[in-house]
Amino acid sequence: MKLHQIPYKVAKKTADHLFWMVGFDRISRARITRRGELREIGSKYGGWVVPADLFDERSICYCVGCGEDISFDLGLVEQFGCDVYGFDPTPRAVAHVKQVARDLSKYHFHEVGLWDRKDTLKFYAPRVAEHVSHSLLNLQKTDEYITVPVDRLKHVMADLGHERLDLLKLDIEGAEYKVIESVLEDRIDIRVLCIEYDECFNPLDRHYKSRIRESVHRLMANGYALVHTQGSGNYTFIRET
Repeated sequence: MKLHQIPYKVAKKTADHLFWMVGFDRISRARITRRGELREIGSKYGGWVVPADLFDERSICYCVGCGEDISFDLGLVEQFGCDVYGFDPTPRAVAHVKQVARDLSKYHFHEVGLWDRKDTLKFYAPRVAEHVSHSLLNLQKTDEYITVPVDRLKHVMADLGHERLDLLKLDIEGAEYKVIESVLEDRIDIRVLCIEYDECFNPLDRHYKSRIRESVHRLMANGYALVHTQGSGNYTFIRET
């Protein structure tokens, strides 16, 4: 970390905490609904906060965007005994998941990305070669890419025989906006949403906060309550209606 970045990072962390204390998210300006039974599952890097009382062995969880840390996915299996479905077409992610989860009967992996339609699209590489996350939106503005299969969530669910989900986790490098819109358009029954808004780290332009706010408030207008933010672009929602 460069020295001149330290005051900004301290100020940002302080602002996040102050907004949290008064019950609002700093970026979206959305109200946070206080709720008990929230539990952090997974590593410091790949973990998420979820309402533990809403999950059991019958739960169906989709974790989209695996990378090289599926500690959250595996934590769901371990703690609740439920079936977890992972999705990621990135070659390094595919290799990692096959190595780490190959013996788990409750973990089901599919080499496909989510978008708003079935297609084959360019998946742009990260700026740092050691990083794994690729982006359909090319958030890091690079020239290198691979081509990958993508599909709409309702099609994926139909193929797998699921009519509803207990959890959908999206860590998909900017594609979350399109997928969220498809979820609302198709009126898919999802109890818990865990969404990383990746523009918090790699904004396409100076209007990124407006896009995040619009997306968060659209979810809330459609019956979701914001119950937790991790101050790192990670948001947890619960459908109330």
